[in-house]
Amino acid sequence: MSEAVTRTVTGPPGLLASLDPLLREWLPRQRWFAGKGRPVTGFSLVAATELLPPDARVGLYHVLVRAHQPLVPAPGSPEQPGDCYQLLIGVREALPPRLAPALIGHVTQGPLAGRTAYDALYDTRPAEVLLEALRTRARIGGLRFERSRDQEIRTGLVPRLMTAEQSNSSVVYGDTFILKLLRRIVPGINPDLELPLALAREGCPRVPAPTAWMTADLAGRSWVLGVLQPYVQGATDGWELALRELAKGQDFAAEARALGRATAEVHTALARALPTVTLGHGQVRQLVGGMTERLAEAVRAVPALRPYARGLRSAFTALDDLAAEGGTWTAQRVHGDLHLGQCLRSPSGHWSLIDFEGEPAKPLAERRLPQPVVRDVAGMLRSFDYAAHSAGSPVPGWATSCRAAYCTGYAEAGGYDPRTDPVLLRAYETDKAVYEVVYEARHRPEWLPVPLSAVRRLATADEAA
Repeated sequence: MSEAVTRTVTGPPGLLASLDPLLREWLPRQRWFAGKGRPVTGFSLVAATELLPPDARVGLYHVLVRAHQPLVPAPGSPEQPGDCYQLLIGVREALPPRLAPALIGHVTQGPLAGRTAYDALYDTRPAEVLLEALRTRARIGGLRFERSRDQEIRTGLVPRLMTAEQSNSSVVYGDTFILKLLRRIVPGINPDLELPLALAREGCPRVPAPTAWMTADLAGRSWVLGVLQPYVQGATDGWELALRELAKGQDFAAEARALGRATAEVHTALARALPTVTLGHGQVRQLVGGMTERLAEAVRAVPALRPYARGLRSAFTALDDLAAEGGTWTAQRVHGDLHLGQCLRSPSGHWSLIDFEGEPAKPLAERRLPQPVVRDVAGMLRSFDYAAHSAGSPVPGWATSCRAAYCTGYAEAGGYDPRTDPVLLRAYETDKAVYEVVYEARHRPEWLPVPLSAVRRLATADEAA
């Protein structure tokens, strides 16, 4: 077994000054940049580590940088320290044509003057450096590369960048491993590593066990930067599969049922691996308060919600009333952002759940709170609805059939049918639909009718009952 490789190498003085004017233009254009709509007014360097020397044919820097942005996109608005981003910056004399999409810019000042900077994840050699560091459990500056003691990483695996992701970046190595690099990072225990490790200890086959992971030790705190897991060769994500079946007019109920069983198995393993709590009236009141506050903010932001506000609010008050009468619920660690795109189906038909980061926009502490399993169930039910509305021609009853089959599968494997807890399920589905309305209004107005149709159904559910 390889011994850890230790090197103390930091970036050169003036590195950020070299890159600053280029990053101001390049960073906001990236799909994973969270501060869209507000200009970047400056950067502060959190850490920089040299992984390949700049005088080599290919130089490589690992950079953690905080982007500063005004609170609102208006002149004179107060500036605030923004999100911290992980960048892998390659340096070459000139880029070959194959790396044209990776271009950050041509450096004109500072220690890298005269060189070309680019996103190194597009390049084979820098991607190989990361895998080798994980294989050898390297220590480079403040970077820590860890590996599971019972899993080996062989050399010679050819890397390729996956280009379909939105909030992070992933590199596949020889169809054997996939390295997910978090782009927007925060200090602390990240559930995207914490939960798969816990599930691996439980022997849960529904989540690929982490092979290795990458962290940074800075100012006495640990930051999770990336996770290497086995690559499920030939797998199709649930969203693509659902749309494919919809396009052919095929029923998806059998797959939805299998996916419900997979979800329940993951929840059961998480409940064994990590503590659970009981939510009484006090805890439920806080939960309902958050939901009600999010609804009020959404109504202010999206006027189309106003006619439904009273009916939607009743979904939350009904839950509070039930808790006041003595109702209690078990809360545990859950996926936190479950939808069809977070599920993989192998060619053999085996379903796996991936991406346990939770909703990246929420604080890390909130993402790690125990919650009722219905939180994940509601997310999946909404995902079936989205898929049905994405079909070129509607398939009547498709989403309803999938929703029922998913809950049936969940009950078969988990011993609990979410439909037997309609008040809790309606509250969580309502909260999710309200979130979707705000998101679509801001980012994809053409999709707004999808969550609004759910809002109409959920707002009148109380009267129907």
